[in-house]
Amino acid sequence: MRITVFGANGPTGRLLTGQALAAGHDVAAVTRQPDSFPLHHDRLEIVGADVLDPGAVDAVVAGRDAVLSTLGVPAGKEPISTYSRGVANIVAAMERHRVRRLAVVSSSGVDPHPYSDGGFLFNRVLLPYVTRVAGKTLYDDMRRMESLIQSTDLDWTIVRPSGLYHLPSVTDYTVVEGHADGRFTARADLAASMLALLNDHRYVRTTIGVITTADNPTLLEWIRHEALAKS
Repeated sequence: MRITVFGANGPTGRLLTGQALAAGHDVAAVTRQPDSFPLHHDRLEIVGADVLDPGAVDAVVAGRDAVLSTLGVPAGKEPISTYSRGVANIVAAMERHRVRRLAVVSSSGVDPHPYSDGGFLFNRVLLPYVTRVAGKTLYDDMRRMESLIQSTDLDWTIVRPSGLYHLPSVTDYTVVEGHADGRFTARADLAASMLALLNDHRYVRTTIGVITTADNPTLLEWIRHEALAKS
């Protein structure tokens, strides 16, 4: 297939691009910093473009079979609109060029639930703080993005991972419709789950949760390696 990946230069986007190339797809990797993109391949086109530029988005969507978005924005107190504005441009381009298949990374934080293995600290302290305070503007914009996608007649899937972390390879990850009862998702598994959607029609027009059940970090390890590393 001919695939466009938005957010291709982020940690998940790079993994997704590499997995897609390994699977035999032609990939247009969209990034605002094309010179820093680390992958090279005969079937890879590195496109320097901003998802907030409608003309640039239109050009890179035209002629494609599917669009995958791994856009990521750091959480902060300032209003965030990258997810909703960017996906609005993607949707408009897809409708204009009659590209049907869309898969977009969102987050389990959009609709937070207590986790059976979370414990008091995670469920009653950390989760509310992250979703209602530290990441409020981010999750508000993700909700706008999800609502926009759900209002289209595209063949969309919204993918909600939990806390992201690094593993060197894909595991036997779990995909469920709706909320997944797991606190962590390896980026390699998130990328693999998105790629698998291209040939799996079970989750069209559905929101799914993706979790990793092997080699999860402890909460303190995750905070040290992921949360604190972003600050």
